Amino acid sequence: MVRSPIKNLLVPLDGSSLAESVLQLVAQLARKITATVTLIHVIEKDAPETIHGDIHLTRADQAEKYLKSLSTSDLLSGIDVRCHLHEAGVRDVSQSISDHAEELNQDLVIMCTHGSTGLRGILFGSIAQQVISFGSTPVMLVKPPRKFTPQIYSFENFLVPLDGNPDHEQSLSYAAVLAGQCGATVHLLIAIPQFGTMSGEVTPANRLLPGTTSRMMDMIVPDAEEYLKQLKGKIESDGTRVSTLTSRREPSAAINEGVKRVKADLVILATHGKKGAGAFWNGSITPKVSKSSKIPLLLVPVKE
Repeated sequence: MVRSPIKNLLVPLDGSSLAESVLQLVAQLARKITATVTLIHVIEKDAPETIHGDIHLTRADQAEKYLKSLSTSDLLSGIDVRCHLHEAGVRDVSQSISDHAEELNQDLVIMCTHGSTGLRGILFGSIAQQVISFGSTPVMLVKPPRKFTPQIYSFENFLVPLDGNPDHEQSLSYAAVLAGQCGATVHLLIAIPQFGTMSGEVTPANRLLPGTTSRMMDMIVPDAEEYLKQLKGKIESDGTRVSTLTSRREPSAAINEGVKRVKADLVILATHGKKGAGAFWNGSITPKVSKSSKIPLLLVPVKE
């Protein structure tokens, strides 16, 4: 489970103060892992004059001045900050951001969720969701702080929900590397369904045989614990601190409970982004978790 350190952070900005609010996290993370930050703005064709209540940057000279001003701000002081302006107007900003992430060899794209519509709104049909679906670069989504108050991001406890699907274990290498760089602990979580929280596809059978179903669910517990134990051993071999948790709750509720139990400051999920918004990890779990969670969410695209 070897992966290169995370050294390059790409931060798309559109000129709005909402988008800029992500810079608090970017600055703290970049200092913690000694990363280079690239601020990027993509000129959009036929762009609206305003965005999120601010003037939309539609001219190259405006955008260049804006990025340079941010790069030399006190907030990013002491960090290797670079600016990249895509001057040729594009219609698909998300595709352009995704392409730049790969062309510039970026390890992580960090974007603001643009708050008022909530993360659910961002995941479905938004630029952030499309960036995830177009490319192979992980994307960290950050909710803007209320009233732009100073935020402290400690990066000490990462929660990694799993469901036994090997595809979703692709988040583990990324979690281990980032945890190693941050000195964080990785907490592996698996949610074991109960009779009342199983999917609609199997509910009819469960209603006919509730006793049998409950006993089957109990039998799953030791298998789940053994599954996590094996994964824990693999990650610990790289020197990462790891704990395991099981929960007998509905998956999104289990994740939210896990965040509180371990005081997680980051949730890391694998996602089948290329299959569209409806194919995010475990269907609608990701937006459910995101809607109620206040901490950042790192989505790692699953490689088919």
